[in-house]
Amino acid sequence: MAFEAYDDYEQGERVQKWLRQNGLSIVVGIAIGLVGIFGWQQWNKHKAGHQEEGSALYVQMQNAAASGKNDSADALADQLTKDFADTPYAVFAMGERAVREANAKQFDKAMVSLSWAESHAPNEELKSLMQLRVAQLQLAQDKASDAVATLDRMNAKHFAGLAQELRGDAQVKLGRPDEARKAYQAALAAMGEGAPQRGALQLKLDNLAVAGKQGA
Repeated sequence: MAFEAYDDYEQGERVQKWLRQNGLSIVVGIAIGLVGIFGWQQWNKHKAGHQEEGSALYVQMQNAAASGKNDSADALADQLTKDFADTPYAVFAMGERAVREANAKQFDKAMVSLSWAESHAPNEELKSLMQLRVAQLQLAQDKASDAVATLDRMNAKHFAGLAQELRGDAQVKLGRPDEARKAYQAALAAMGEGAPQRGALQLKLDNLAVAGKQGA
């Protein structure tokens, strides 16, 4: 037998021996891998379906609120927080519920709704949006210092223009015109040239200048 042929034969024997010794573990490994792949696919399918159910429930809530059926809208919001708390739709629902509560002068309830939304926000941008709404609610209650503290917690990258404008409004209420001016100027810098709220914001700046001259 040639050396090459013997070498091939020996290698073949070694392979067969190794398979006999490890064949079961290979089969089990492949089976586990297939189960893992299948399980991952099933999980993704379940997750997508879960998101779709949450979205449909959120649309129902919006329709109920638009029809003036606030009790039904609140019940649907409760269901979203119970069964779909891991989706952004529950956060949206509680944010909108807070608006209804604030419009009804139920400020304490609105704050509870917004606090839930902030703590369950799935990303920083949505959390910042809820914090912005908290600050708006606090300012509406004449709690300007609390509003500034809430704005300080916000990620500066998100909603910079709106946050700085609100900060300016809070500083005006606190009697700090210089701080308000800085905030309004920062808000203008953060907004695009075509932003529709630039006119109103510029008016706030102009009013500060007029008030400063009158107080001089």
